[in-house]
Amino acid sequence: MKIIIVGLGKVGTTLAAELCNEENEVTVIDRREEIVEEFSGQYDLMGITGNGASHSTQVEAGIEEADLLIAVTGSDEINLLCCLMAKDGGSCHSIARVRNPEYNSEIGFIREKFGISMTINPDLAAAAEIARNLKFPSAIDVDSFAKNRVDILKFRVREQSVLDGLRIADLSGKVHENVLICAVERGDDLIIPDGNTVLHGKDLVSIVEGSNDANLFFRKIGIVSNRVNSIMIVGGSPMAFYLAKMLEVVGIRVKIVEKSMKRCEELSEMLPKATIVHGDGTEKELLLEEGLEEYESFAALTNIDEENILISLYAKKIGGQKKIITKINRIAFDEVIRELDLDTVVHPRDITAELIIRYARSMNNSYGSNVETLHKIINGKAEALEFIIRGSSRVTGISLQELPIRKGILVACIYRHGRIIIPRGADRIEAGDNVIIVTQEKGLDDIEDILA
Repeated sequence: MKIIIVGLGKVGTTLAAELCNEENEVTVIDRREEIVEEFSGQYDLMGITGNGASHSTQVEAGIEEADLLIAVTGSDEINLLCCLMAKDGGSCHSIARVRNPEYNSEIGFIREKFGISMTINPDLAAAAEIARNLKFPSAIDVDSFAKNRVDILKFRVREQSVLDGLRIADLSGKVHENVLICAVERGDDLIIPDGNTVLHGKDLVSIVEGSNDANLFFRKIGIVSNRVNSIMIVGGSPMAFYLAKMLEVVGIRVKIVEKSMKRCEELSEMLPKATIVHGDGTEKELLLEEGLEEYESFAALTNIDEENILISLYAKKIGGQKKIITKINRIAFDEVIRELDLDTVVHPRDITAELIIRYARSMNNSYGSNVETLHKIINGKAEALEFIIRGSSRVTGISLQELPIRKGILVACIYRHGRIIIPRGADRIEAGDNVIIVTQEKGLDDIEDILA
């Protein structure tokens, strides 16, 4: 596909790199000449210095032949204008990043009037991911599929636990729960397991579960998995606002600590059920005074990564079994961050990029089996994709044990008419199914891509 990306910030550079690696024809536009030159020298793409909302700049970028324009500059208004100009200049799909909460209630109207295919609010998407993680506090990470009916959860195997030294084929006989282990991280290695794979203490294991099987599973392997009833949030950002709104609906008690008095007053009006505290959340005395030890979960959502990391480590040190969420915008030192044992780390940039890449792949195959959901998992080493099977194909009507599935690809779950199937060799994929695939391969956009 021919794709134009306007804005080479954190999201734009991530998207451009991913979409280039998937063999798309990518053109990037940014006002900063040095950034354009540096980035276009690293990847096989075309770089243009200029205003992405300008008709002449879009024409230079090839808008008349483009399939998709993605506007992810730092300005909502410029992003919307880019999409409006693209509508007039060509017939391509368009995606705009829109962050301002004031636009959120009008987003349907904006999409219709501007002719935009998709809008993305990174703060809202990240808040939804945090809320999912709080649903399973024992998990390090949670990715949802089939409209939140199926989850992939990641947790660490404890040494000397029932899973330490256990062969996966013996798992169901040991814990009697309907879960499937779909990935194992051991140090820097990623394993897409089979029945003979043996688990070890300190492994990071990802499981597929539906309904409430995960909580029963965690209890049986000795991991406490109680529902979170309270959270302290440091940082009164839009992400914190969206998260608080979501948690209030399900009865979770929320306290937000924010430096700016003006922002505190705004949050007090918008969140009447939450407790808003004016103060510096990096001061440990304030956190203790506000009852940090009593809260069952903690989220560091300031705009400074270093602050988020330090206060999360402090909360983890004094908080016992507390669920800790850390927002990180930059990942230049990702290897160091992973070694800090921060519990759950949320990268808004990556969440936004996943949503856009899913849309782009669905455009590649708009009939056979769309990519409905896409999550980068295992620190980007693998992908979990949900396909909707719209008709018969080479994968339907044949038992999984007979399908020539490529190495490194696992059929992790089948969702059929409200029923969750953890697949075994005799199960079959049928038209109408939602199928979840875990793979080390990148760029899958059709269910038939799993076949050798």
